[in-house]
Amino acid sequence: MATVRPFAGIRPNPAYAEQIAALPYDVMNRQEAKEMAKNQPYSFLHIDRAEIDLPDDVDAYSDIVYQTAKQKLEEMKQNGNFIQDTVPNFYIYRLTMGEHCQTGLVACTSIDEYTNGIIKKHELTRAEKEADRIRHVDTLNANTGPIFLAYRKNDIAKERLAHWTASIPPVYDFVAEDGIRHTVWCVDDSETIRCLTESFAQVPYLYIADGHHRNASAVKVGQKRRAEHPNAPADAEFNYYLSVLFPADELHIFDYNRVVKDLHGYTKADFLSALEKDFIVSLAPQTPFAPQNIHTFGMYLDGTWYCLQAKPHICSNDIVNGLDVAILQNALLTPLLGIQDPRTDKRIDFVGGIRGLEALEQRVDSKEMTVAFSMYPTSMQELMAVADANLTMPPKSTWFEPKLRSGLFIHDLG
Repeated sequence: MATVRPFAGIRPNPAYAEQIAALPYDVMNRQEAKEMAKNQPYSFLHIDRAEIDLPDDVDAYSDIVYQTAKQKLEEMKQNGNFIQDTVPNFYIYRLTMGEHCQTGLVACTSIDEYTNGIIKKHELTRAEKEADRIRHVDTLNANTGPIFLAYRKNDIAKERLAHWTASIPPVYDFVAEDGIRHTVWCVDDSETIRCLTESFAQVPYLYIADGHHRNASAVKVGQKRRAEHPNAPADAEFNYYLSVLFPADELHIFDYNRVVKDLHGYTKADFLSALEKDFIVSLAPQTPFAPQNIHTFGMYLDGTWYCLQAKPHICSNDIVNGLDVAILQNALLTPLLGIQDPRTDKRIDFVGGIRGLEALEQRVDSKEMTVAFSMYPTSMQELMAVADANLTMPPKSTWFEPKLRSGLFIHDLG
């Protein structure tokens, strides 16, 4: 069963919350982060991506980057941009995007429950990306980016969260530059904290929705501290890490689309002909084309949208191989376009559905890419089924929106 634990959060002084809150470090590259933080001296990107404040020729993984991040955090604490609560609390974090609303509990979760499978993953991680966040957490002595977790229905928790948000004023409430509203409450009532803790003790599993690398890194830092301090108590802060837990039925997964640089030696006519072995190929009923059902794909090639309907023989009831992202990979990207490992192949790129299908057209029309594929979104049910089977999904299977902002909550490791 899942453990949630309150913590004495380091969080923005309310006067600076909107200026501090920033998109997660891993949804942009270095230059994009630098541009986002331009003329924004309090942006959390100065801590999450401290290389933006160093010369461009400084390696993003050099020691000075992590030391610069630590210095910036300490400076902002000393200047009063950040405050720290004096007692452990829970926090409630609500994100509103148009008509969509999701409300999560901000808490610490257990490194042991990650290693023993109570907190379930569905993606593989890359060692170099883990190493970056391990050094970041270790140097700053803090979890600075929350892990995005999901859980199945919990009526008691839902009722308590709803009561608190309806009766207590928020500590932060602002609309970010992308139109997403971020609202935060501090839960400082001992009875409510006890009830929420007990309600999650009835939840059998938590699921990583987003943040696999941050999760793995936070756990490894905790294990490192445990080895360094063998006599520390079981409730030492480093045995827990920062998370936001959302009910699965409130989450929305967008399509995660693909663009490929070339046709791997095929002419357009030959490629369309080769597709007919495994797909029913037709002109798309509308443009741009977003698939409305599973096992259906959009393809943009040479200014034209096509509909690709997977033939029955390439569909599967297997939990992983039956996913649309796996069907496209196994029946098209690998055998026809030569994309053996989409995690490392430089010929393929991925475009989150929040950017719109016009982003696919732009990448192809500009000749940067040759062909694009639009996907039907993976569902939360599919994600949890893969995780429950202790399996992993193909890379870039899910794109969650809205994104959690970093900088609103920091967990001090003590």
